[in-house]
Amino acid sequence: MSDDAQAAPWWRSAVVYQLYLKSFLDTDGDGIGDLDGVLERLDHIAGLGVDGVWFNPCYPSPQRDGGYDVADYLTIDPVYGGLPAFERFLEAAHARGLKVLLDLVPNHCSDQHPWFQEALAAEPGSAARRRFIFADGRGPDGSEPPNNWRSMFGGPAWARVPDGQWYLHLFDATQPDFNWDDPSVPAMFDDVLATWFERGVDGFRIDVAHGMVKERGLPDVAPGELNRHAWNQPGIHDIFRRWRRVADSYDRDLTLVGEAWVSPAHSAEYIRADELHQVFYFGLIREPFEAAAFRHSVESAYAVLSDEHGAPTWTLNNHDVHRAVTRYGIVEPEPITSPDANALLTRIRGRVDLELGTQRALAALLFLLALPGSVYLYQGEELGLPEVQDLPDEARQDPMWERTGHTDFGRDGCRVPLPWTEDGPTFGFTSGTPWLPQPEWFADYAASREERDPGSVLHLYRAALRTRRQIDQGTPLAWVDAGRADVLAFRRGDVVCVTVFDGAPYAVPNDWGDLVLGSGPAVQGTTVPAGHTGWFRG
Repeated sequence: MSDDAQAAPWWRSAVVYQLYLKSFLDTDGDGIGDLDGVLERLDHIAGLGVDGVWFNPCYPSPQRDGGYDVADYLTIDPVYGGLPAFERFLEAAHARGLKVLLDLVPNHCSDQHPWFQEALAAEPGSAARRRFIFADGRGPDGSEPPNNWRSMFGGPAWARVPDGQWYLHLFDATQPDFNWDDPSVPAMFDDVLATWFERGVDGFRIDVAHGMVKERGLPDVAPGELNRHAWNQPGIHDIFRRWRRVADSYDRDLTLVGEAWVSPAHSAEYIRADELHQVFYFGLIREPFEAAAFRHSVESAYAVLSDEHGAPTWTLNNHDVHRAVTRYGIVEPEPITSPDANALLTRIRGRVDLELGTQRALAALLFLLALPGSVYLYQGEELGLPEVQDLPDEARQDPMWERTGHTDFGRDGCRVPLPWTEDGPTFGFTSGTPWLPQPEWFADYAASREERDPGSVLHLYRAALRTRRQIDQGTPLAWVDAGRADVLAFRRGDVVCVTVFDGAPYAVPNDWGDLVLGSGPAVQGTTVPAGHTGWFRG
């Protein structure tokens, strides 16, 4: 490894494991995963070879939106074990060399947050209401919403309170948006950051990092337009400069990584030297398994980055999109409708060829892991889990399901609790009833079964992460001409990554080196078949 790579902060090339805590492992029988469950399986996570973990929100919450409706930002929900359990986990994770990131939800809170309860009891125009975005309605009796904005979960983005005013909620009605023009809001979040940094966490993933600031006057959205008045406003950068000063006041490498569904050019604006350290690059999540699409996505990311901006933060899976095995395996797509434009690309539904989807997902994984930058993995992808598309309607909990009149199936299918053993009815997840039901076929993906199979997805993930450490992370990507439009090849130091997206098997030139790792047993010698990736070292 080069001296520059050794000197670089850990987060620039880290692999981070995303923990959707509710669905990881339950130890007390209430059907909800908990921190003691993560402790019990911490060696599973560390054994993958990752550098850290990121928790989805585990603060006290009514759980109207999977914990993204926060009622208290300064502690851990007792259902997960409370703050003592988190402190035990943090100590154990750090002892294994793992960094720990929490989720920060600054655009909105729960309607059960004390501030919002205070606002509901206060008069219009009061200091309590100024912490949120309250406005009078339109029409002679104020019975129409203040503007025509729509919720990301469907329906109007406004809810009316008994005294006649309306409050803004870009997501569920139980998630009122903060007013970041009110000084008490940024001051409160300064305290949130400092509290958790003092407790020892190593960073935050920032939910909807392109939100928070709304255009003054709250103008209507033009017909057919995306709501540019609510997203990616210039004032957002002042918030991140403020947070960067908080992070930089600590004498250790911390990271702030933003979830911003914006163009690559706008992403780069968020990761200046005095703002966020990282921003997720979601381009590849939205692309089909095609060579031209993958290359365009990667080149779009690098075209706007400089040394100051750092390297991209890549991912193929998370708690908001359908699992890659399903996305890449859809052979008969079904029409879908959603108020979320991203869903049309990331939550496609239909009949799946699981063998094809798994093969492509593993090829995409090796492609991703070979790129410069950091990578985030989502729990369960190391088992090759597909999306659960056929949850019973009565089991669905994503607010999108109800708010769209049962037309958007939402995100529950990627949040189903993990299978640890082949035994039913809960596959080792809980002694009680899981908060979301698991399908019978989960037995085929149980961690215990994959442990015994050296050819399993789990073993490939471990091999890939172990081998990735041999790639000089200080070296940039250099494309190599493969001579075919359906093949992508690039070099990182002495390693060449070759992905064949379609067509006949590809014969790798001898001077590219010997096979180090393939995405499946079909990769042999110097031959990479369609739907596979091989790493070669000269």
